[in-house]
Amino acid sequence: MARLALLIWSLGPMLWQLYTSFRPTAALTGSGSGGWTLDHYKQLLNGEPPFLTYLLNSGIVGLSSTLLTLLLAIPCAYALSRMQAHRARNISVLVAAAAAFPAVLLFLALLEVARDFHLSNNLLALSLPYAGLCLPLAILLLQAAFRDIPVDLEEAALIEGMNLWQRLRWVLLPLMAPAISSAALLIFIFCWNEYPIALTWLSRADLLTLAPAIARIAGSSIFSVPYGAFAAATVLGSVPLVLIMLLFQRQIISGLTQGAIKG
Repeated sequence: MARLALLIWSLGPMLWQLYTSFRPTAALTGSGSGGWTLDHYKQLLNGEPPFLTYLLNSGIVGLSSTLLTLLLAIPCAYALSRMQAHRARNISVLVAAAAAFPAVLLFLALLEVARDFHLSNNLLALSLPYAGLCLPLAILLLQAAFRDIPVDLEEAALIEGMNLWQRLRWVLLPLMAPAISSAALLIFIFCWNEYPIALTWLSRADLLTLAPAIARIAGSSIFSVPYGAFAAATVLGSVPLVLIMLLFQRQIISGLTQGAIKG
């Protein structure tokens, strides 16, 4: 019973959004009654541009940002994990401080960068600030995972004649797969849900990502709130993340718990 209650409590917001997305507007506002409807989903999917365009844009930004972040974070994390303890500790403190720095304070500076370098309305350019914001946390996560890999494995590979990049490719990275999957998921979720930077860097309707696109959903008048359309957009925007979690749950759980048990 306790597990069932916890499950309902955890899934409550998602179930409520799902319920709201299928209810008529009149029933949601209390001005009438009704059964079930697909009008909110039809409104989104038949819009101009279609809502699926926003999902595709978010996917492009999320994937490019995740790949860029991992390409930078993996070598940095490896170097820190094999560095002398006192030097690695000092650098890790700086990386942790960067991870804890409020990203909102960089908002105006990033806006100036976008204007000066003409990076607005470019989905791939949006991966640059996203990668910069996600890089410190990714380094910290991967550094801890690299430290759990015995140095003896690298020494054996070195004796076999492998250079640094071969050791990374054939020895370390396969062992790091769960940690990399966990870091990639966290980065992707951040990029998928990010709002203020995407709002200012993207102005063309066909290039909007999910968060600013949902914010632009309007009702029939300034006094009406499109609860059903908001709920349907939330459900559609959550489906890709839920599928990713279901497909890679083993790797993600393994990566999050890696290093938690010693012995």
